[in-house]
Amino acid sequence: MSRGFVKEDDQEEAPFIPPRAALPAGVINYVTPEGYQQLKNERERLEEKLSKLNIENDKERRHARATFTGSLNLLNERIGSARILKPLEQSRDEVRFGAKVSFKFIDGKQKGSTRKFQLVGVDEATIKENKIAFVAPIAIALTGKKIGEITQVNMGGEIQQLEILKIEYS
Repeated sequence: MSRGFVKEDDQEEAPFIPPRAALPAGVINYVTPEGYQQLKNERERLEEKLSKLNIENDKERRHARATFTGSLNLLNERIGSARILKPLEQSRDEVRFGAKVSFKFIDGKQKGSTRKFQLVGVDEATIKENKIAFVAPIAIALTGKKIGEITQVNMGGEIQQLEILKIEYS
């Protein structure tokens, strides 16, 4: 049908569905048991919001329903592709998925400072809790290293050396 025969008021904007955290193509969606539970809890919350949707305006209700449904579909894809790795089942003498790793900057702007991160799945990563995604450049640089080893990572366009101080699993 020609656009000349369509009323402008009948045209609804497609809803914006926020994307999930980036997971590179071909990369397995590893999650910790806690991360998997977070995903399931998020699904429960979204399903509850969708079931309790109480919007009078038809257009607004359709838009909200489409947004929640789209978000649920993305979340269900992520849950379906999740592969749970238990940190305690990892090799304990080197940095692996789920490890809490402490390291020291040997050079660069942060020289001498220490940091501690846990390597987690992309959906559970949050810098506030010092959790970084296992696909982040710094996580990749740390993975497979042992206490006392030095690795390099490009941070802010500058190559920095990091020394592994401690590896913990819980």
